[in-house]
Amino acid sequence: MTGLTMRQQVLLLYLAHSALDAAVVAWSFWDGTGKRETMAGDSDEPPYGSGLEALRDGWRLFQVSPLLPHAAGDEFRTGYLKYEFLFEKWIEVDHASS
Repeated sequence: MTGLTMRQQVLLLYLAHSALDAAVVAWSFWDGTGKRETMAGDSDEPPYGSGLEALRDGWRLFQVSPLLPHAAGDEFRTGYLKYEFLFEKWIEVDHASS
């Protein structure tokens, strides 16, 4: 037995529009490995400039929010971030540190 196990990291990026290369406008990060602190968009710089950058760094795209049309009259109303991209990474950790 190697003493290693897999733990998941989850990265949620909200982009400026529906394209994966759009700029990140908000983010959250959860770390099941316990190696890093959880972050929730609390720094001035996002961890990646776009969803495409996250893909290039090894994150797997897990889910994209569906594109839903606005109801008539709501085209310019704000209140939620609708271009949500969910990424995951699996990290190998030592049992002794988990």
